[in-house]
Amino acid sequence: MLLARRLGMAEPESWRARPRHVQYPLTQRLRGSSDRAVFNQIFAEEEYASLADLKDVSLVFDLGANVGYASAYFLNRFPKARLVAVEPDNRNIVVCRLNLKPYGDRVLLLHGAVWSEPTSLNLSQGAFGDGREWATQVAKPETDSAGDTQAWDVTSLIEMAAATPVDLLKVDIERAELAVFGETAKAWLPQVRNICIELHGPDCEEIFFHALADYDYELGHSGELTICRNLRPKAAGRIPATPDKTPN
Repeated sequence: MLLARRLGMAEPESWRARPRHVQYPLTQRLRGSSDRAVFNQIFAEEEYASLADLKDVSLVFDLGANVGYASAYFLNRFPKARLVAVEPDNRNIVVCRLNLKPYGDRVLLLHGAVWSEPTSLNLSQGAFGDGREWATQVAKPETDSAGDTQAWDVTSLIEMAAATPVDLLKVDIERAELAVFGETAKAWLPQVRNICIELHGPDCEEIFFHALADYDYELGHSGELTICRNLRPKAAGRIPATPDKTPN
């Protein structure tokens, strides 16, 4: 690409590369896309490397799958696992299908969003963060009209997977964690072993840790990620501890 620029040639729209972490090449959009930043976070900075020692991983949920880089990382790191990937952005889902197609029936890829209940939502593109593809949000319609994107709750996704537990729940859903980790989370959290989440603001952090107040877990951080390993219900009568927010 540098040579193309020096020769005055236009940068291509996309290219394919295979990082050492995965078996198959991955498509990356160029020309200002957020794909390069996501690619670097996962494969150069290795934000998910601290999860590599998880044992007996059979089922992974990737909520907010973007273009599938994290999904591909997990599918290769845990070669016996099946994965459910959910992505609402209609631009991202096209690339995500390309990137996850080689993994065949190990992947259930859903074009839609995650919420507190099965419903329909509206997409908001360009209004959050830096406005690029990794910052797409979903929201309830302002009127009683139907939204433009299907949404599921985590309980519905578990039913689709027809298996439990969810050994790794990865969440990057641009503030929709305010809905997902509300009261309805009590129904499905007992079926989750480990969580890796990007929290988008103090209010999201507050509601997330409130949802986990009845659980013990090992808390860690990696880059922008909050990691809660080995979730298990607290013993009756124990006083909840204040989460340690100091990065490892």
